Amino acid sequence: MTSTLDRSQNPVMRELRGDQSPGEFAAAVRRAAREIGEHVSCDARYVGRIESGEIRCPNYAYERVFRHMFPGSSLEELGFTSRQQVRRRGSPSDATSWNHEENDDVHRRTFLSGGPAAVATVLGLDRAAPPGSAPLTTVSLGTRVGVADARRVEEAVREIRLLDDVHGGDSLFDRAGRVLRTAYQLLNCGSYGRGVEQRLQSAAGELAISVGWLAHDSGRLSDARSFYAEALATARMANDPALEAHSFCNSAFLARDAGRPREAVRAAQAAHQVALGLGSERLRSLLAMREAGGWAQLQDRDACRRSITLAQRLYAAGPTEADPEWMSFYGEAELAGLEAQCWSALGEWDRAAACARTAIELQQPHFVRNLALYTAELAHDQLGRGELAAAADSGCQAVALLAEVRSTRIRDMVADTVVRLRPHRSVPEVAALVNRYDAALAG
Repeated sequence: MTSTLDRSQNPVMRELRGDQSPGEFAAAVRRAAREIGEHVSCDARYVGRIESGEIRCPNYAYERVFRHMFPGSSLEELGFTSRQQVRRRGSPSDATSWNHEENDDVHRRTFLSGGPAAVATVLGLDRAAPPGSAPLTTVSLGTRVGVADARRVEEAVREIRLLDDVHGGDSLFDRAGRVLRTAYQLLNCGSYGRGVEQRLQSAAGELAISVGWLAHDSGRLSDARSFYAEALATARMANDPALEAHSFCNSAFLARDAGRPREAVRAAQAAHQVALGLGSERLRSLLAMREAGGWAQLQDRDACRRSITLAQRLYAAGPTEADPEWMSFYGEAELAGLEAQCWSALGEWDRAAACARTAIELQQPHFVRNLALYTAELAHDQLGRGELAAAADSGCQAVALLAEVRSTRIRDMVADTVVRLRPHRSVPEVAALVNRYDAALAG
């Protein structure tokens, strides 16, 4: 029998992937991109296009990332056709593939550097608008919508997630909200076939969840609830269980942070039921942790412990190709961080602090927002243990990270720790934290 490796049209890249699933390899590519300041939207589908030979030559961004991952290798040594050959050959298939990838590079860079109008360009939604009006609100009834439009909405979701990992939700919410409104205008006003409809529904629903998360992270909890409800309604209409599970998952997290723990438990349990048929143990692990967070707030230690144990067991089952792309943040660091939050809510400060330290040690450096979150959590837990100097030191580290991250949620955590430490300014470390925090606010 011929192996999958033998059938690959790019056997070099297939061999470099090794035992990783396409989804795992895609995540590795995204991590490598962040290490060098690049932003690529690699997913399992893109990996498949490389290995099938559909992508003969990657765009410049991917070339830089692959050279970073495999130092000293040229495009040809990685199994690709050189850019010069692709341009010279000029066959329709090669030209289409190359131009498509180059356009992706342009779209991505425009999104990352531009304002609302540039976002419209990225999505291909910059249709003619009346004088003085914004191009993001001009999708007219009957506008023809194709696969390319749906794909650009999908790309916008990926780019928003990439930016959120680095910067947090505050600076992205308004811009992403405009993109979401345009996506739903395409869905509600556009003209399209059934295949495009399903893809656009799923993409718009995922975008609603992303915007909901940005609202959550920036302290707009009621807005977040509305966006998650919109995503859930879209999932139900589209008969999309993956989107439904994601909607319930984020709703559970929001309910916990909003002080509605029973709702958090119910939403997590609903998500788990939907997820049973999706084949992702990692997704079920995350949902078990969402449920654990609700139980912790309810002060039900036994139920919380059972959920944490289940989450750890499911996580240990390993990744699969069924794992959703949006779960790239859920690694060992996040598992430990969520556990820290549970023990903290239960007042078990030693366990909470140990888990927070583990999360910080395991966190990849490009997830700056999460690193700030875990550091703020550690400061809170150290304060719970009565370790004033240690809590202040961790608080200083969190304040430094907040210079790069715009997250109201994390900023509020740090502010709470500072408020509780202020009466102890006779401790030198505490005085240093208070001074640094006040200076950051003044700046």
